[in-house]
Amino acid sequence: QVKLVESGGGLVQTGASLRLSCAVSGRSFAMAWFRQAPRKEREFVASINWNGSKTSYTDSVKDRFTISRDLDRHTMALEMNSLKLEDTAVYFCASSRYTTIQPTTDWYDYWGQGTQVTVSS
Repeated sequence: QVKLVESGGGLVQTGASLRLSCAVSGRSFAMAWFRQAPRKEREFVASINWNGSKTSYTDSVKDRFTISRDLDRHTMALEMNSLKLEDTAVYFCASSRYTTIQPTTDWYDYWGQGTQVTVSS
């Protein structure tokens, strides 16, 4: 069993930065961040493989967001820069039983409760 707890969300203005963290208990392999805006489906944001050597991003966050993980501290992070209004959503941390990464929700078996990110003008 894997337990995931997100933190770091908040209310910021456009152009600001935020760092989300995901505390992991249990054995995790590939991990990812997804987000869900009101009245929209949950969408892929970024993923990282089991040892952090490979990452993947959705096009809308490339060059602005950075995913990372600390295997010793059992944490995963999402550094978000140059935030835009359209980044407003609940952000979820996810963990997979697989070591490789995929951008689909069904690849991931465990989910956190989410943390709200709100970007205002």
